[in-house]
Amino acid sequence: MDLFQLDSDDLRSLRENAPVHRDEGTGLWLVSRHADVRAVLADPGRFHPDNALTAITPIPRPVLRVLARAGFSLPPTLANNGTATHAALRGLVAGFLTPARVRALRPLIAELARERLDALTGPVADLHPALARDLPAIVLLAAMGIDDVDIPKLKAWSTASLELFWGNPSPERQHELAGSAAEFHQWLTRRIRAARGADLFGVLRDVPIRDAAGLCYFLLVAGQETTTQLLCAVFDAVLRDRELWARVDEPGVAEDVVEEVLRRDPPVSTWRRIAAEPVVLSGVPVPAGAHLLLMLAGSGSDPAVFPEPDRLCPARPNARRHLAFGYGRHFCLGAGLARLEAAVVLRETRERFPSLRLASAERPPMLGLLSFRAPLSVRVVLHADERLAV
Repeated sequence: MDLFQLDSDDLRSLRENAPVHRDEGTGLWLVSRHADVRAVLADPGRFHPDNALTAITPIPRPVLRVLARAGFSLPPTLANNGTATHAALRGLVAGFLTPARVRALRPLIAELARERLDALTGPVADLHPALARDLPAIVLLAAMGIDDVDIPKLKAWSTASLELFWGNPSPERQHELAGSAAEFHQWLTRRIRAARGADLFGVLRDVPIRDAAGLCYFLLVAGQETTTQLLCAVFDAVLRDRELWARVDEPGVAEDVVEEVLRRDPPVSTWRRIAAEPVVLSGVPVPAGAHLLLMLAGSGSDPAVFPEPDRLCPARPNARRHLAFGYGRHFCLGAGLARLEAAVVLRETRERFPSLRLASAERPPMLGLLSFRAPLSVRVVLHADERLAV
């Protein structure tokens, strides 16, 4: 089984026939039922997050030396932190993402979306580079109070980091990616050491530099790449249902669509934990020290929780029971911001291009990483009167 290319049929088969399954190729224990995934996330005492940011493809020694020379490290800070320091570090970031601060970003999100939509000339466009790629990074930096950032460079750093830690690159490719990751980490270290203001870098100036840089590294990668992925997944899903697209501008529909896509096609498709002691999940004994791969995507289509799980149903009353943002003490700090961005961008796009449609009914190429999966392209025809052989 190729864990980098799992589809909905694979997830269904695992959930129904092998809900707790040891993958012989990787040694990972795949956990796919909603109840089990939720139980693991809810119990940090028995399931530790230490492996959350460990490279799934082992990094060879020469590549590790590239990272070491740059002082690169990812100590326990947020997603990979099961220690007593987690709450305080999380609190520093949470102060930038309060509900009030998130709501205050709505005008900026709408303005950025309109600027990008107005720049589309068509007749065919790809919403990934044109709309979804950079907008979440700009919004996240605004939320953190950070300015003077080269956005294309940040995106290059972050996509390289995702591939290095969650992809299956060759040793040669790992060496190239490590150079980019090292450069990003060094940039973060310099910015944090020079910070004097009240932005995220400034707030972290009293935190040990190793921890501060590690926290920012993960936050500035995952905090915007996953929203880019969510935007692409939302557009790919809603544009396949013409009746639903026609209702996006109705009150609450955009928000409901976003929630259903998060349930059915979450950008973060899997996450990892380590069993701290022997446990039993769905009747299967799991040994202490086992590395678990929690199938977040599969859990969102569990019929025990969501009737007709494969159907995109924005009126679904329990859609928010999904685990796309995790659960418990490590629940995603940026969940509210991601939800707002996706709903605002979706609604602005519907208003600007009401007859927007996919350029092809074929499924797009997908980002195929262990824990991140989303369309790499959303090619659309902008206006109804354009009849193209696309």
